[in-house]
Amino acid sequence: MCGMIFRGFCLLLVSAAFGQDGTTLFQQRCAVCHDSGASRAPRTDALRRMSPEAVYNALTIGKMAALGGTLSGPEIRAIASSLTGKPFGGITLPKSAYCSDAAPPLRNPLSGAYWNGWGIDLENHRMQPADRAGLATADVPRLKLKWAFAFPGATRAYSQPTVAGGRLFVGSASRSVYSLNAASGCIYWAFDADFPVRAAISIGPMGSGWAAWFGDQHGNAYAVDASSGKLLWKARLDEHPFAQITGSPVLYSGRLYVPMSSWEEINGAPSDYQCCTFRGSLSALDAATGKVLWKTYTIPDAPKPTRKSKAGTQLWGPSGVGVWSAPTIDTKKRAIYIATGDSYSDPPVRTSDAFLALDLETGKLLWSRQLTAGDAFNIACILPDSANCPDTAGPDFDFGQSPILVSLANGKRALVAGQKSGMVHALDPDQQGELLWSVRLGKGGTLGGIQWGSAADARNIYAAVSDFSFKPVRAPTAQSTNSPAGPVEIDPEAGGGLFALRLADGKTVWAAPPPGCKGKPGCSPAQSAAVTLIPGVAFSGSVDGHLRAYSTQDGKIVWDADTAREFPTINGVPGTGGSVDGPGPVVAGGILYVNSGYALAGQRPGNVLLAYSVDGK
Repeated sequence: MCGMIFRGFCLLLVSAAFGQDGTTLFQQRCAVCHDSGASRAPRTDALRRMSPEAVYNALTIGKMAALGGTLSGPEIRAIASSLTGKPFGGITLPKSAYCSDAAPPLRNPLSGAYWNGWGIDLENHRMQPADRAGLATADVPRLKLKWAFAFPGATRAYSQPTVAGGRLFVGSASRSVYSLNAASGCIYWAFDADFPVRAAISIGPMGSGWAAWFGDQHGNAYAVDASSGKLLWKARLDEHPFAQITGSPVLYSGRLYVPMSSWEEINGAPSDYQCCTFRGSLSALDAATGKVLWKTYTIPDAPKPTRKSKAGTQLWGPSGVGVWSAPTIDTKKRAIYIATGDSYSDPPVRTSDAFLALDLETGKLLWSRQLTAGDAFNIACILPDSANCPDTAGPDFDFGQSPILVSLANGKRALVAGQKSGMVHALDPDQQGELLWSVRLGKGGTLGGIQWGSAADARNIYAAVSDFSFKPVRAPTAQSTNSPAGPVEIDPEAGGGLFALRLADGKTVWAAPPPGCKGKPGCSPAQSAAVTLIPGVAFSGSVDGHLRAYSTQDGKIVWDADTAREFPTINGVPGTGGSVDGPGPVVAGGILYVNSGYALAGQRPGNVLLAYSVDGK
């Protein structure tokens, strides 16, 4: 799903390294993109706020690994240290950032006000009931900032919080997973994962206590003690060098179900790379031990050599079909549902851009329903050097969101999800995924359509439209028309809007157009973030940094917070908000929590977790 992740690696760089002077190396190898305003490339001042560990990871196993492969380990460390101005292991927080009182025991954290994991329930409704929300419709216009927490050493904020037992659990781009006091934002403990943690955290019982499960961006799954942060187990679930866990693991009946995606859609673009060999998967683990009970690949056949590219490089296939979102569990059918991404290379497969149903106990494929056929795509398809682009050159119409399992008024059920094509689809899970209806809401595209998550109540599904778009600053040449490497600016008139569709038939109940922001720096009306519901209100974030609350009755905006600004923080770290994208807000116990500063695909960077309550109390 390259449209949803950072794609600003610099393909116009010189090839020689100049010793281990980090400043010189950066100027020679990186500044041409990061100092020029190139699409998807964060500016240098944003990079300086990162930790050296985060820069090192990006250049070794992350989004910049294609460039990092031309550098030695000491050269990468030199760039990371000189760019950030920090030594490795040098992040410290003031004593005041930590809670002065001992954390209360976690006796039954899922009995009160909580938001657990990505979709709050096994069906991924993203709907918080009134008793757990603690926030009435009439209270929403009075929401004010209660506190802000800045992620140290990070230039983006992208892990959706989990709230349970009076604590907030959240991962970060700087590898740390935090347990905070949900009311005050002070830190109970911090655990350092091996790599950044983007997925939401699941809380559940283990033995006589409670555990927190999550995955990192190198294919590792973890269980830690939820009270202390002590590591209980760690398991590597995929040996592919670009494997990552973006979709949130789901805990059910003693098993942890973990989806797998990858960076190879990006890193497979250079013409000397043998693209591509990753296959998406879903694994079932024993939650107590981390033992893999079954692993089902989204592509049954292992990749094999196919043809030589125009550059003479051996290509492989089939590949891709990552699972970018949390799985959905059907306790009635004893099935688990996932939505998949596109193929990375030829030949395209029938399980890409599809709903898949697997047996909950064995992982056996029960049925699949493809919504866009022939979608083989990697980032080379929109670069001047397109040697690794598949012959089919698909439209990049992944599913980035979880299927939502709903009950209809006629007694039937449906699986509903939006797609990057701009379509929302409803399938019948009891009839082998038979298509019930499809409705177009957006134009679709690499960063377009419906991206990270919709939400549903008893009657409607609420879907936000992205259609995030760039336009060239100067007239493109024939060679660079489709290239994101040149200077671009965000199109302030492309995309946006929130829609309520009737679950029974997909008919539009109301449509709320995006508020205008033309003329503001970094303006975009695109609404890519996952939608969140409480009774009477739908919350939707925007790439321009706004978080808005809409009446579910008529779509009118009842509250609007601009998060793209500086904030004083509870932990004493400089904090700046940016784009609200990726995960949506969560609501529990009268407080709304949201990350601001996603910045993974050209959006505005930031590093804050914000808590809003009625009158800020």
